Amino acid sequence: RIMRPDDANIAGNVHGGTILKMIEEAGAIISTRHCNSQAGEPCVAALARVERTDFLSPMCIGEVANVSAEITYTSRHSVEVQVNVMSENILTGAKKVTNKATLWYVPLSLKNVNKVLEVPPIQYVRKEQEEEGKKRYEEQKLDRLETKQRNGDVILPVINPEPHTVGYSQSSLIHLVGPSDCTLLGFVHGGVTMKLMDEVAGIVAARHCKTNIVTASVDAINFHEKIKKGCVITVSGRMTFTSNKSMEIEVFVDADPFVDEPRERYRAVSAFFTYVSLSKEGKPLPVPQLLTETEDEKRRFEEGKGRYLQTKAKRQAQMQQSAQQ
Repeated sequence: RIMRPDDANIAGNVHGGTILKMIEEAGAIISTRHCNSQAGEPCVAALARVERTDFLSPMCIGEVANVSAEITYTSRHSVEVQVNVMSENILTGAKKVTNKATLWYVPLSLKNVNKVLEVPPIQYVRKEQEEEGKKRYEEQKLDRLETKQRNGDVILPVINPEPHTVGYSQSSLIHLVGPSDCTLLGFVHGGVTMKLMDEVAGIVAARHCKTNIVTASVDAINFHEKIKKGCVITVSGRMTFTSNKSMEIEVFVDADPFVDEPRERYRAVSAFFTYVSLSKEGKPLPVPQLLTETEDEKRRFEEGKGRYLQTKAKRQAQMQQSAQQ
């Protein structure tokens, strides 16, 4: 579809959340189709996780986004979907890849939302494809478990915070989940949640550096629990790490059952977003150093630095590998 002004920021760059929402919609369509391809109980595929995705190139107002999806692995109860996003300048015909993402879905019964159904297997061209997919499946399963175990943090307001501190830029958004946000089962679309998360992360980044900002990448997004229609969700974001030219922002979503639900607030989704600061000409700008004050902030900064260095080393290895080929 064509990118319109309400899809973009004031500089004309399409919001990362808009692209993430399109990616999730494509993944949900193909995985739901596949899970209903054989006779059996009807179901809807629910998003469980999005692997790290890099925003390779910015997309602008007036360009056409082409989103394609392919199922690359199935386990007994989950589907792996690879999604590619390409932007097209319809005036010049120029095309470029802007995103590549991997998503995991689980099929939930239309009759019983708590029942996970079995996934029809796919045919692999090579035996190695199945083995590689199984390895990815085990890795994401372990990472989701580890992420859930460290999800006890909350973001508290800070009185009169100093500029460039964590408290100065932190932000929260409160949203009542309505019917238009939900799937056929009455639970929030993963894409809707990711779009809200990107909005909050963008506010945190803009508050910190006071410039135009764009999403550079999103670390794994883990959907720990479903969010039901009628819930009030709080999307919270805080700066965890800054390098010379990038900012890492932790974002999590807490759900508060609002209608006829005795359940207490719970952590539903968590992720790390990376943003870069750009000049009016679209050139990268230096990012102000994050000032850490508490021991927890210093610990989170070091953890973010570790993720940054790990990603940097992986990218350099990939570039060397490509150069050798």
